[in-house]
Amino acid sequence: MTHALCSPAAGESPALPEQPSPAQPTPVDTERVADLVRQLLSALGEDPDREGLAGTPARVAAWYRDFQSPASAAAPTCFAEKPLSGQLVVVGGMSVWALCEHHMLPMNLEVAAGYVPDGEVVGLSKFGRIAQRYAGRLQVQERFTREVAEEISRVIGSQDVAVAVRGTHLCMSMRGVRMEPARTSTLQAGGRFESDPVLSQQFLTLVTNQWRTA
Repeated sequence: MTHALCSPAAGESPALPEQPSPAQPTPVDTERVADLVRQLLSALGEDPDREGLAGTPARVAAWYRDFQSPASAAAPTCFAEKPLSGQLVVVGGMSVWALCEHHMLPMNLEVAAGYVPDGEVVGLSKFGRIAQRYAGRLQVQERFTREVAEEISRVIGSQDVAVAVRGTHLCMSMRGVRMEPARTSTLQAGGRFESDPVLSQQFLTLVTNQWRTA
């Protein structure tokens, strides 16, 4: 069985050491961000010192710091479940916010991840933490989808992973064409999800049903 990068459950043998993950964004310089926000307010014709705006630069800077510094997650726990080998597992209902790097406007990303266990299953909360981690930076939905799929593959030690994302982009809803109902869907599939059309269809059917009833 391929080794995953999970912490062992109680009584199990240790897994292989976790490999380094992709680097996090550079820490936010909150003082400089606050100064730039003051300049922006002035350029917009506002008085950054008036009542209501006096604390805005510091608040905006603090938000950027917190948003781009998601809490680091402990190594996921894997649980031995040999009878479940080959079963399709889909984790849906994950919703995260990211910032579009083209317009620096928010986008809401609904995430569903599927994988095929090989003798062990991964603690479910890990999938949400992976999504939060890669959302906490300037992003595009297409890259976010690939990064989440690649991280899950590293965790489970297998390419049998699929990630589907449905995004609502304010850069399309409130600017440009201003089409509020518009949604963007992306899919990253590997391993058996690429080679097995039945497995792929099962995944897409489960995801579509989740989104339809959300």
